[in-house]
Amino acid sequence: MAKKREEIEDQYKWDIASLYAKETQWESDYAEALRQAEAFAPYSGRLGESAAVLLAAFCARDAVWQLTERIYVYARQRRDEDNTDPVRQGLADRAQALMAKVAAATSFFVPEMISLEDAVLDAYVSAEEGLARYGFELKSIRREKPHILGQNEEEILARLSEALGATSDIFTMLSDADLRFGEIAGEDGQPEELTHGNYIKFLESKNRSVRKAAYEAMYAAYISMKNTLATSYAYNTKTDVITAGIRKYPSSLDAALSSDNVSREVYTNLIDTVGKSLPVLHRYLDTKRRLLGVDRLAMYDVYAPMVNPPNEGGEIPFEEAINIMAKALAPFGEEYVQTAVNGARGGWVDVYENEGKSSGAYSFGSYDSKPYILMNYAGKIKDVFTLIHEMGHSMHSYYTRKTQPFVYGSHSIFTAEVASTVNENLLVRYLLENAPNDQARAYYTGIFLEEFRTTLFRQTMFAEFELLTHEAAERGEPLTNEALCDFYGALNEKYFGPRMNTDENIRSEWSRIPHFYRAFYVYKYATGFSAAVALAGRILREGRPAVSDYLHFLGTGNSDDPIELLKIAGVDMSKPEPIEAATREFAALAESFDRLTQ
Repeated sequence: MAKKREEIEDQYKWDIASLYAKETQWESDYAEALRQAEAFAPYSGRLGESAAVLLAAFCARDAVWQLTERIYVYARQRRDEDNTDPVRQGLADRAQALMAKVAAATSFFVPEMISLEDAVLDAYVSAEEGLARYGFELKSIRREKPHILGQNEEEILARLSEALGATSDIFTMLSDADLRFGEIAGEDGQPEELTHGNYIKFLESKNRSVRKAAYEAMYAAYISMKNTLATSYAYNTKTDVITAGIRKYPSSLDAALSSDNVSREVYTNLIDTVGKSLPVLHRYLDTKRRLLGVDRLAMYDVYAPMVNPPNEGGEIPFEEAINIMAKALAPFGEEYVQTAVNGARGGWVDVYENEGKSSGAYSFGSYDSKPYILMNYAGKIKDVFTLIHEMGHSMHSYYTRKTQPFVYGSHSIFTAEVASTVNENLLVRYLLENAPNDQARAYYTGIFLEEFRTTLFRQTMFAEFELLTHEAAERGEPLTNEALCDFYGALNEKYFGPRMNTDENIRSEWSRIPHFYRAFYVYKYATGFSAAVALAGRILREGRPAVSDYLHFLGTGNSDDPIELLKIAGVDMSKPEPIEAATREFAALAESFDRLTQ
């Protein structure tokens, strides 16, 4: 059973107090953010008055959003510590409401900017040195001009933003706070509570009946709410479609890709290129079937260990995970490694699962906070991969915030997933290089292959599901539970192949995937993984020049379109070649793994 939060030692909790030591300080900033939002209103109608006024408006906008971001991050992370606590829920709700109010108060800004003549804006930028920092933002605004509405319409959408995001919050509360998955018989035959945090642990059991019991219990809970979850997802999808139509995009996919200035072909090329390599995935899954000694692989078998780990039966303490991370990241140099290690030990990471804590893992923070990491660490090698993955995100934030102003102080998921996955690639290559024997080498090769399967292939499957459901919604087709299960079931058969023993449970997997409530971004995990494979190889081959380019990339934030930023690091994701190269590497690894395990 998961511990209560107060039972976790403070050294394993993130230092959220460095944001706000007392909630009275949070309340004070909350009031100040509302005041700044109200004070921003007088800029309405004045942006074309002079270069000085325009610069002042930019600075005031950044100030209120920087403060609001800080307020939101604190409240959201306090809720994520324990989703069952009504006080924490209240903080998060108020922070969400504040975001909507600030969005409404600043909603006139972009439409009014759009109304200014390009010649006027160019003259202002030339006349006022401080406006130079906003050059890329101005370029992006001009590109989006056909899709930005009038001031009144933008304000209406801003005011509706909280309500339009309700389906995501409903799913989160249902999945993380309300649903219970019961108890199953664990490895020792004793009953254990099934949670989000230990679900994968059970699926990784060597005991097939434990895997099956966890799988069936998890899906039984979601299927019991199938109509509620289908309705929630359907309205989330309809919101995407309606909003895209209001903004005059050809489709919801085009709307989602627009902010990164990514062409539709990047998305469809990913699906097509990965689709062509599915026979290789099917052969790898057949190797897994052989190693598990079963006639047909079941869906609850796909996470089962195929080769015994080098430290079988041993738990990896969190401190040892930090040491492994430091050795794997050594190619980046002393500054990067020491910063990551100090962060892991110094309040960046919330390490262990507790009752009500949000499942999974993430890196999150505000421009002026620590780049926090949420984990549910269980002492397995997979958790070491999670740590180094999320640390990649946090180090990306660290370098960006050192070098970029607030306006460019974040990064798109398109680039963020590269930063995290390069770290994972370096870890697995380090483990393979230092493997003491063929068994260890097979084990780490299997881990790398699973990273390919769960990131490149699985996330592309998710991306294809999102495309199918949104296209169906755009055609006016109802997204019932049966329709969603049909879409997902067909894709599961396509990706896992004819020899996989699929079942009715897996057809409902869509209902438990939180990523689907932020449509058309999971594809970036797959493109990011492909880019990371190329960049990690370059770093190990070329050394200092490649590291210098990569660290430069980490400091660029949102200062250009993501595909242009990745070119700085040394990879061009506008072309299919990096994805093709990644699938070739997967094929070579799968062949090597098959030989090692014969």
